[in-house]
Amino acid sequence: MERPSASRRLPAVIYVLALGTFLMGTTEFVVAGLLPEIADDLRVSVARAGLAITVFAVGMIIGAPLMSMLTLRLPAHMTLMPALGVFAAGHVIAAVGDGFGLLLAARFLTALATGAFWAVANVVATRAAGPAASSRAVGVVGSGAMLANVVGVPLGAFAGQLMDWRGPFWILAVLAVAAVALIARRVPHEPRGGQTVWIRSELSALRSGRLWLVLAACAATSAGVLGTYTYIAPLLTDRAGIAAGLVPLVLVGFGAGALAGFLVGGRLGDVRPYATTIKAAASAAVVLAALGLLSGFAAPTVALVALLGLVGFLGTPVLIALGVRFAGRAPTLGSALTVSAFNLGTAAGSWIAGLALDPPFHTAGPAVIGTAMAAVALIPTLTLALVQGRRAQPAAG
Repeated sequence: MERPSASRRLPAVIYVLALGTFLMGTTEFVVAGLLPEIADDLRVSVARAGLAITVFAVGMIIGAPLMSMLTLRLPAHMTLMPALGVFAAGHVIAAVGDGFGLLLAARFLTALATGAFWAVANVVATRAAGPAASSRAVGVVGSGAMLANVVGVPLGAFAGQLMDWRGPFWILAVLAVAAVALIARRVPHEPRGGQTVWIRSELSALRSGRLWLVLAACAATSAGVLGTYTYIAPLLTDRAGIAAGLVPLVLVGFGAGALAGFLVGGRLGDVRPYATTIKAAASAAVVLAALGLLSGFAAPTVALVALLGLVGFLGTPVLIALGVRFAGRAPTLGSALTVSAFNLGTAAGSWIAGLALDPPFHTAGPAVIGTAMAAVALIPTLTLALVQGRRAQPAAG
């Protein structure tokens, strides 16, 4: 049954958490705008440099459920603050390192911390907002990461071109340390739940078939959209003929679209969650197909990249909120698993998209493969809608 939206103002803590996800989102995707510089400096191919995104996604896959379970009995702020500290340390290691292997290790460490932060932040947000505004609250928290694509990622790309690719890593480390103090002041110093939380109780969420459908939709959507986005820079420069100096501006368009998609999707998700996820998956597949076909033309490509950000993230806050809901008594694990699923999709999608850079598709290959992966998301979203419809019929009768 689809829920009415709430128009009341969201608690301030949700916006504080969004500041944290801004830093997390910036570090996850800034590499996409720095791939040529990283590859040249560390003497690896662009496709190999893309592993810096893949490894980060793998770290998120492991880190979100593992770290959230290990810190299950700690107050939320005692998970969020150390996570930011580890996040800062990972960026310092990346900035001072001189080998590609060390960069990958630092990215993995940073991702572990990011996964823990994001999983707990989603639970804090949904509880603070209440059931009627849970999708909107998750949308605002996640909008920090989307805002990163509008501001953080392009600025990082500019900084990487003006200095070198290590500069953005130093900046993120400093900002993370500053964010620790803000989290300490604003996030409530109270246990995550009102009763003792047991790991066995959290693991009971794994018996929910609806949760697994949500996770499948998360992975497929992310694989199509972010697998393509990983290699957007070579598509823009080599195929669309856009100057390298203009690539950050195109990334702003993608980020603006993603920010709008996250916020709009959060509001739609509190009214029509299942319809929103279906339309988002179908729209992403259509836009990716158009991008693959029209990427030889600069103007349509720029417009489609921005549109991809919009439709690619329209269903994300809805899926996260549904994951928390369908996990029942295990909201922390439900949130963590949605984070893992999105990043599993990113890891698989970026790896497969890297292989698609070879002939016959070359730089258009990621968009071609992304179309198929995004279309797969229609299977779990349609199934979930049917399951919910059948469950609602007896209640209506």
